[in-house]
Amino acid sequence: MRDFAVSDAPAVQAQLDRLAALSLPQGRIGLDAIRLLLARLGDPHLAIPPAFHVAGTNGKGSTCAFLRSILEAQGYTVHAITSPHLVRYNERIRIAGELIGDDELASLLGEVLDAAGGLEVSFFETTIAASFLAFARHRADACVIEVGLGGRFDATNVLPAPLVCGMATLGIDHERFLLAPEEDTPAEPLTRIAFEKAGIRRSHVPLVTQAYTPEVAAFLQSLAASEDVPLFARGETWKAQATSDALWFEDRDGSLTLPLPQMPGAHQADNATLAVAMLRRQDTLRIDAAAFAEGIRNARWPARMQLLSDGPLTALVPGTAVWLDGGHNRDAGLALEAFLREREIAPHLILGMIAGKDPAALLDPLHRLVESVTIVPVPGHECHASDAFADWPLETSSAPDVETALRRLETRNPRSVLIAGSLYLAGAVLRANGELPV
Repeated sequence: MRDFAVSDAPAVQAQLDRLAALSLPQGRIGLDAIRLLLARLGDPHLAIPPAFHVAGTNGKGSTCAFLRSILEAQGYTVHAITSPHLVRYNERIRIAGELIGDDELASLLGEVLDAAGGLEVSFFETTIAASFLAFARHRADACVIEVGLGGRFDATNVLPAPLVCGMATLGIDHERFLLAPEEDTPAEPLTRIAFEKAGIRRSHVPLVTQAYTPEVAAFLQSLAASEDVPLFARGETWKAQATSDALWFEDRDGSLTLPLPQMPGAHQADNATLAVAMLRRQDTLRIDAAAFAEGIRNARWPARMQLLSDGPLTALVPGTAVWLDGGHNRDAGLALEAFLREREIAPHLILGMIAGKDPAALLDPLHRLVESVTIVPVPGHECHASDAFADWPLETSSAPDVETALRRLETRNPRSVLIAGSLYLAGAVLRANGELPV
């Protein structure tokens, strides 16, 4: 059974049940349905505050967290769209810095679903329409909008003129959708991914990117030049470097020395600097150097190399550091590898991956660093069984759930445990440990 979302609020659950009944018509792509739905609602996306739009394979959620944190450090009020949610559907819609309340959420979803009659819209399209409706009705200084999947045909890609568009790191993921054969698209896989992500670009709107392979960089330069898109690529128009105790940033407006992010992992410095570069390419909202520093220092994003707090789950392995990460592709695996090597951590890995994801994406980078692997199911989703991991050259077992896996590991007095492989699994872990994102 598909497990899109559940809620303890009956009014919200009634609308989520309606959402779960929706299905995307087979083979249908494009933005026509979301545009028709928004038109029925009065085109609220045309009345939202100035927006920052972020795409990418990995790091786009963290980049959005840095954007919001820096803007709020400057004193601005910020709306945000992120996905997927980890524990509560409310996490997808943040109004003026706070997760949307149950009463308003139920009302908005009901309004959108009523308007959607006969359109065959998807779960995500409905969510985005509700978000834009909320944003148009509440005052704020800015919106931070994370792309859900791809960019070109993502439901968020109806904004006529964001303040700035950003592209985080690129990797091969969601191949079924993003690499589907199509005429007049790049043949090389990573360039095709870049083409899809860069679908959020707009003429005369800055497009700020990370550094990519020479082939991808050349493609984006050609694309931007042909469409009057101001392209600001890392290594070309802005530079950044993390040292052991600081983050250095430089662009045409000068240089900044900033604190390192508190979020673990060297890759978070990359995400922070992308947010800085995006903010410095707009003139609508003034940002002081102090706000950049405070925002980077205060930014948080759950289930990204998160050290779990004391709770019912961590109590099963007392004295053990339990880390949680929702990464599920090769780039995420490489980031985890770098983190473990940097911290000299050799954890026991509890791994759950949904069907369709490549187990090698995480185990190739990690299998020489972990003490053991325990395969668990991902609640509510089809996932890889333990026999998919039988050929890996390390100790592998299975358990019916994370709780059982931790109880078995407790007898080995582990120094550290890493739970990884799926954001859906991460959400279940946070719920079980009593750590709801706020």
